[in-house]
Amino acid sequence: MRTSTSLRRKLISVAAVSAALFTAATTSVAVAQDSPTQEAAVPAAQAEAAPGTPAERLIVGYKSGAAEAKSNKAAEADAAAKGEEAGENLDFQRRLGSGAALVDMGENLSRTDVADVVAEYRADPQVAYVVPDRLNKPLATPNDTEYSKQWDLFETTAGMNVPGAWDVATGSGVTVAVIDTGYVTHSDLGANIVAGYDFISDATVAGDGNGRDSNPADPGDWTAANECASGDPAYGSSWHGTHVAGTIAAVTNNGKGVAGIAYGAKVSPLRVLGKCGGYDSDIIDAITWASGGTVSGVPANANVAKVINMSLGGGGACSTATQSAINAAVNRGTTVVVAAGNSNANASGYSPASCANVISVAAADRQGNRSYYSNYGTVVDIAAPGGETNSVAANGILSTLNSGEQGPSAENYDYYQGTSMAAPHVAGLAALMKSANPALTPAQIESAIKTNSRALPGTCSGGCGAGLADAAKTVQAVSGSGGSTGGTTFTSTSAVSIPDNGSAIESPITVSGRSGNAPSALQVGVDITHTYRGDLVVDLVAPDGSTYRLKSASSSDSADNVIATYTVNASSETANGTWKLRVQDTAAQDTGRVNSWKLTF
Repeated sequence: MRTSTSLRRKLISVAAVSAALFTAATTSVAVAQDSPTQEAAVPAAQAEAAPGTPAERLIVGYKSGAAEAKSNKAAEADAAAKGEEAGENLDFQRRLGSGAALVDMGENLSRTDVADVVAEYRADPQVAYVVPDRLNKPLATPNDTEYSKQWDLFETTAGMNVPGAWDVATGSGVTVAVIDTGYVTHSDLGANIVAGYDFISDATVAGDGNGRDSNPADPGDWTAANECASGDPAYGSSWHGTHVAGTIAAVTNNGKGVAGIAYGAKVSPLRVLGKCGGYDSDIIDAITWASGGTVSGVPANANVAKVINMSLGGGGACSTATQSAINAAVNRGTTVVVAAGNSNANASGYSPASCANVISVAAADRQGNRSYYSNYGTVVDIAAPGGETNSVAANGILSTLNSGEQGPSAENYDYYQGTSMAAPHVAGLAALMKSANPALTPAQIESAIKTNSRALPGTCSGGCGAGLADAAKTVQAVSGSGGSTGGTTFTSTSAVSIPDNGSAIESPITVSGRSGNAPSALQVGVDITHTYRGDLVVDLVAPDGSTYRLKSASSSDSADNVIATYTVNASSETANGTWKLRVQDTAAQDTGRVNSWKLTF
């Protein structure tokens, strides 16, 4: 116990912001008790000024008949007596407008010390309540004029809970590469744009009169009827990359337009999509360059990105070429976020949605259901707001845009829908996380986003990963102010050969030191070499023998290898024990092996 009489509470200052200060009122009253309460009976919340921070002051309400309710001298004497009993030095500070007494306990007390003092007051029949003098923080509500329309950031039902993350981080110090259609000038975004590159090598696709160059300006991706394929209608320019970039890092608190999720971050626009789309080869070079790799003929990147957003995709499973580029980017420390796709189909048949080492994002509507167009499946890692504009435009995602039908015209804002809109929500979250904790690896970022997600309030047939991303909870977790980083990992690196068209093999991992059941979003990372992965059936076997299908055989899945992270609801299983990865080759002529696998709790 502390006995010094000289300590006083530290002054904790909170920088003023333009937003109102919201104070959560105490709704429960601590009632008087007939006998002293043991310290263990005092809830943590009754001894803390903020989660994990012991209180330095208490607010004590006395019953109306008590002398301490009216007399400051009596309240001061009572504080001294309570302090002596608890072995602390208490100091009556002042009478609040409500009539309660404010009591200072000094600084550097442990939660146990505070709980001892609280127990002394709670044991006094003349005390109506005793609560900590809690710390409140400013909740930043941006002054951007269109912010009230950005339901995807703040609405309780299916918003991503972004404002609560801004109290911890804004993305400062992080560059996000937006690999997309490039950037068209916009005053609500320009201050956060840094140099990028135009990676389109085909002049026809580029539509800007040349091939690769250092100017990622978007000239428009409009097409005439039948220009891309027979029967295609004419399309106006999408300004897609600018819309995506605005969701990530639109300038915020500037009295205009929209707010960006990571508005302290910078965006490097990398142009890979033009007329009729873009080629894998250009996208691969953009991934490499964005993450700090070398691309022949392209100057070194002065704005290496710690996060890549790819709101793009095409049919077919992830190719070895694309996977290699992604693996190299991740190994350089860059988190890669991709859209799951908009075909209302299993994302395993689309790239880069099905690539390993990415965060694959499905879209949720304003009610928290999987959006009708969104892809789904076991390769999806997380869901985020993507909106639906088919019935009500305002249920889409509002961001920066341009009014030009072909070339650039006046800047504006508009609602879009798509997994293209969902992915930048997660890319923005990744930037906030990296800003809050620069030491985070891509694997830790992915794990923390999943671990700290919340259940979709609606439905998702087919699977939407771990749930709906929650920015506030996730950023608080990685900054050390609460939540879970989901970083406890158990790994097997013992290689096991998979017999061709033979019996199933099993690779064990023994989990120990855990308490209770496994999580509802258990992460199962798999690294399997195989020359025709469609032959493989992969299951997770729990300690009690229960099986969870991770991958089924498919005659149409002809790609090599299974390098993926699966999310399993294992909340009914005891965590400790021997878990197994079971793999069986169900067809002839191809062989492989399990290189390694891991469980992340």
